[in-house]
Amino acid sequence: MPEVDLVFPRAFVEFADPADETQVFRCDLTWLTSSYMCIFGQGCQGIYADAPDVGCCTLGAHFADKDDERRVAGFVAQLTPDDWQLHPRRSVRTSDWIETDEDGERKTLTVEVDGQQACVFHNRVDFAPATGPGGAGCALHGLALQQGRNPLETKPDVCWQLPIRRQFRNVERQDGTAYTEVSIGEYDRRGWGPGGHDLDWYCSGNTEAHVALEPVWVTHEAELVELMGVEAYAELSRHCEAHARSRSALALHPADPR
Repeated sequence: MPEVDLVFPRAFVEFADPADETQVFRCDLTWLTSSYMCIFGQGCQGIYADAPDVGCCTLGAHFADKDDERRVAGFVAQLTPDDWQLHPRRSVRTSDWIETDEDGERKTLTVEVDGQQACVFHNRVDFAPATGPGGAGCALHGLALQQGRNPLETKPDVCWQLPIRRQFRNVERQDGTAYTEVSIGEYDRRGWGPGGHDLDWYCSGNTEAHVALEPVWVTHEAELVELMGVEAYAELSRHCEAHARSRSALALHPADPR
């Protein structure tokens, strides 16, 4: 079957944050050593069956905070009609790309084009600018590649973090001391909330997306360094390498090829 069950044995490692003694990382080795890769444009069916070319961009992106929004705004201002299919072709206004959801949270605007709802920055498959490759994909992602940047610099935090999930939890020890647990793991269907179970297709646990030649901790180095810091990532790499060498003894991701 293409998609595996959500619950299966996983191997975790915990280690102190080398840069912050008040934090402890808890990392999912099963996920980080898996062969997952984004297959947008290479077999991705989209999270909704009626929008297969939109990938996971159907709902738009909520901003993590004001800094996230300000950073993205700086790059939105650099987009041209050749980069962005839905560019207003005048000075870009906030209302052209930001909306407020029912809970009062700010997010990227979603619009419908040819019956498919998606983030305003999602260029459709028929996008054919005067210059550049065109086709489907995120305008902010394309801008990053055009400028020689990593897309995590130009896109909203939630976009470049997927399908890695970082969570924080306060933990109190029996001796009265406490620390912040920072978990790094798989952003599976449950990360989308109750509605995640209703998605028509999802990649992280799908065998069709576990086809990378290198594991997640290598292919997503830039994202993990941004989420953890350089020193913590180096420590994580050592544990991932040990896990990869012990494949017969530790839990493997069931979506990986056998």
